Amino acid sequence: MKKVVFITAPNTFRDEEYYKPKEVLENANIEVVTASTKIGELTGKFGFKTVSTLLIGDIIPNNFNAIVYIGGAGSSIFFDNEKALNLAREFFKLNKVVASICIAGVILANSGILKDKKATVFVDGKDTLINKGATYTAASLEIDGNIITANGPDIAEDFGKAVLKAITL
Repeated sequence: MKKVVFITAPNTFRDEEYYKPKEVLENANIEVVTASTKIGELTGKFGFKTVSTLLIGDIIPNNFNAIVYIGGAGSSIFFDNEKALNLAREFFKLNKVVASICIAGVILANSGILKDKKATVFVDGKDTLINKGATYTAASLEIDGNIITANGPDIAEDFGKAVLKAITL
């Protein structure tokens, strides 16, 4: 069975950016594991609740087919988090799918993996992507090799479908 790990902030992650891609993947029999900076209940911006069963420091990239960084204001805790940045680098180096939605694209930019790659992000993160060497496209969804980026909640379901397609090719 294929497995995907979602990196999710403990609070104020964007609800639909979490549950829509998760639903798409689980409906295709992909196991989704939620990881955060704590084990236990996580709460989205609009009150959606989920449970983290894995600490980000305990993620073993070889156990997963993809890593997905969930957006929302809470994701800013990962912008300079070395564990989160190193995970993006490790998954990328292993040729696994690395995906982010909304402002979480800043995490990928800060990890260095977006250099010379086409990418999108919530508009607030545009300058960071450009400053870190990405080709910012302003598209709703962007796929460049094994990197998938999306700009916000309106594209969450299609983002999930893109991750699914990338790991089942």
